[in-house]
Amino acid sequence: TEEETAKMQHSAKVLKETLEKLEVVIKTKTGNGDKLFGSITSQDISDALKKQHKIEIDKRKIELKENIKSLCTLTVPVRVYPEIVATVKVSIEKE
Repeated sequence: TEEETAKMQHSAKVLKETLEKLEVVIKTKTGNGDKLFGSITSQDISDALKKQHKIEIDKRKIELKENIKSLCTLTVPVRVYPEIVATVKVSIEKE
């Protein structure tokens, strides 16, 4: 119904505002030249959001173009509703 859709859109907008204020920090092992052992995936970001901020986001909604392979800070798009995309700040740091 229209009312349910409006509620879901409102919830998605609130979630977007919440996500955009957050920073997710993922600490990982690195090798020479700060290259990561392995890579950081959307699943890792989903797990970190849950652990650090108690927010559950399905990994399929985290639109990571490619896995992260080096230390960096970037913003990652998260589709919280079909036409609503939030961005989450993700920092990959040395363990």
